[in-house]
Amino acid sequence: MAKASSKKPRDLAPTDPMPARVDPCLASLVERPPQGPDWAYEVKWDGYRLAVHIEPSRVRVLTRGGYDWTERFPTIADDARRLAVKSAILDGEAVVLDDQGRSDFGMLQRALGRLPSAIESGAIVFLSFDLLYLDGRDLRRQPQRERRRLLEPLVAGREGAIRLSEEVDADGAEFLRVACAHGLEGIIAKHREKPYRSGKVDWWQKITCKRRDSFVVVGFEPSTVPGHLGRLLLAARKGDDDLVYVGGCGTGWSSDLSRELRKLLEGIVTKAPAVSLKRKNAVFTEPLLVAEVEYRAWTDDGKLRHASFKGIRDRADGAAVFELT
Repeated sequence: MAKASSKKPRDLAPTDPMPARVDPCLASLVERPPQGPDWAYEVKWDGYRLAVHIEPSRVRVLTRGGYDWTERFPTIADDARRLAVKSAILDGEAVVLDDQGRSDFGMLQRALGRLPSAIESGAIVFLSFDLLYLDGRDLRRQPQRERRRLLEPLVAGREGAIRLSEEVDADGAEFLRVACAHGLEGIIAKHREKPYRSGKVDWWQKITCKRRDSFVVVGFEPSTVPGHLGRLLLAARKGDDDLVYVGGCGTGWSSDLSRELRKLLEGIVTKAPAVSLKRKNAVFTEPLLVAEVEYRAWTDDGKLRHASFKGIRDRADGAAVFELT
């Protein structure tokens, strides 16, 4: 009788250790979309950047800053367990879509319970746009087109909490025009031949319909209407630790949201302002919150022009605060 071979079957692919966490790849802001067949385009979603880690024994939902928010996104975690994978890391954005399919950051915050709402957490969907790890293979060294090829069969066509962020086959300039006309925040362009790299890269580019950034809330001015918010006082980063006052915004909220924000801010009032500022009616707060603000431009003295409030989040969530250069 012939002896059984002692050689083990050759593995089809080496097993790479699964990263406990991956800092996200971040898009650079540019004025106009890049052109050419090497670029893929997607909608720029307005939500929370998340990474969904799927392992044989657990699922974790991590924020951009590395916080474990699995309990805050139960429907995403539950749906992740149904995907046909043993292990994977999905990169994407958690959003709540309005009745026209647009992501609404304010609706997302209400679904998460930061502010009172009738919107349920089940309304949150995770739109996946990248695959960083799959069944023993670290895909970050692979070009975007290959990562996308492996991602699409996993999530395309699904109706659950995890879905695919579709690529749009179009001219970049025309896609931006249509996106802005439909009230979207903007578009993302990704080079098909580039790997996944943590931090800001120039082969992921974002083109926005209006200027929009995050600023630290350092205080507020009360409204003449009792219990309401008149104006948020905002600051940008300068260097590693300094905050610089860049003006405020007094629009963008409803009457109900005005009261809710005022109550939220009154809970973190401080006598020690985080910026050098003297305003007669200012009430200073601890720099714990970050406001998403849409604006048209900067004034000559470094203040925001025509700023409008879009949403608020904890600074600890890892929101990228605007940095003055």
